[in-house]
Amino acid sequence: MQKFDFLVIESSAARADAVLSALHFLGYRPQRATDCQSVDASSHDWRAVYIGGVEDEAEAGRQLALLGDAAHHVPVLVAADARLATHLLETISPSASRVAALEFPLRYEQVAEALRSLSARMLGGSANALRFVGNSAPMVRVNALIRQVAPFDSTVLVLGESGTGKEMVARAIHEHSARRDKPFVAINCGAIPAELLESELFGHEKGSFTGAISARKGRFELAEGGTLFLDEIGDMSLPMQVKLLRVLQERVYERVGGSKTQRCDVRIIAATHRNLEQAIAEGRFREDLFYRLSVFPLELPALRERLGDLPLLIEEFNQRLARRGLGVARFSAGAMQTLREHAWPGNVRELANLVERMAILCPHGEVRASELPQKYRHEQVSEEAHGSALLALMEDGRVPVGVVAMQPVDEAQRLLPENGIDLKDHLADIEVGLIRQALDATGGVVAHAARLLHMQRTTLVEKLRKYGLQANGLAA
Repeated sequence: MQKFDFLVIESSAARADAVLSALHFLGYRPQRATDCQSVDASSHDWRAVYIGGVEDEAEAGRQLALLGDAAHHVPVLVAADARLATHLLETISPSASRVAALEFPLRYEQVAEALRSLSARMLGGSANALRFVGNSAPMVRVNALIRQVAPFDSTVLVLGESGTGKEMVARAIHEHSARRDKPFVAINCGAIPAELLESELFGHEKGSFTGAISARKGRFELAEGGTLFLDEIGDMSLPMQVKLLRVLQERVYERVGGSKTQRCDVRIIAATHRNLEQAIAEGRFREDLFYRLSVFPLELPALRERLGDLPLLIEEFNQRLARRGLGVARFSAGAMQTLREHAWPGNVRELANLVERMAILCPHGEVRASELPQKYRHEQVSEEAHGSALLALMEDGRVPVGVVAMQPVDEAQRLLPENGIDLKDHLADIEVGLIRQALDATGGVVAHAARLLHMQRTTLVEKLRKYGLQANGLAA
């Protein structure tokens, strides 16, 4: 069951509807505070709050109390013209670092950028600084651990599946440490042959082996004063593990073929996707090295365990694509729902690749579920597919070929979900989807879109205002 994750406090029904539509479009599950009488762990997992116009401050206090413990750490979006805005944005306010003001009418990019900037600021950096994106409960914990361990020189062991962002965490720790002005050097211990890894780590002297035509510094020497990131430490050979253990214990090493002992001042962050305790039991990893590395273990959640971060992650990848001069991938509500149902074996790396692929394939339009690569689609017929067929039916008065194939629907799909459904929101989502498709099909010409939808132009204009849409894109 999807949980409500965005609390909306707004006395104006019209503005509340606009905010809810914008947040739905971004992939959140918002709930207006007036519709929420109680909060339960099975139905709510607050990730952010929007505060707009408040007529009754006592009632607003009751609504804010719905956040519970989340009130102390979630991002806060506040309408710039709200009475509470000045107080919340004051630097002396304890929540000021978590607050961003939004001007009406809202825009998709404005809301997404505000949430992205708050996520970065709450991690302890600026909006442009390196950050580990996410404000779901698992990522709140990870970001808190990063802040706690960054100021110290303790060795960190980052655990997690491939593609979860272990190197990003290592860089975030380095960037928020006292060593930030010194080098960050990374090496993949599993990608370098065992016989060459010693030279890569410790360097070598001229003539120490065939091909050593000159002396060369190793990664420890290059990272002096900074941070050395040992990725895939679980793939390191046992003889090399012994040599690494000596460096960790004594903080000294020699170049290959050399006799001069060199001291090192390097912070070690290691990472692996392997189960090191199992590797120890199987004799593939040294137990003493494991305990040297895991002074501060930090386990990253898989993407399937933090699906609430999908909108923020997609926005982050779109920002990177924009900086490279590429288009952006804007996913429809149906496509977002389909992505939430994917298992994500490749985790965040897989998501980044998908966003770039869709930005290339659909640079100007909205990516619908039917346009996703086959492995991301699901067997059931999506609302988007029905909407596309219905739009075609409106356009020429004939039953499209695709409708015939769609008509048989499994009886289970007609049943209400176990926990019910908000029919008003459900129908509004369908209406918004059809309006967007009509606008896309007519190049944003409202009069033509109204004709496709068999309604008066003035009626469509009112609906655009109601749902916070513009002919050329989203603007709440």
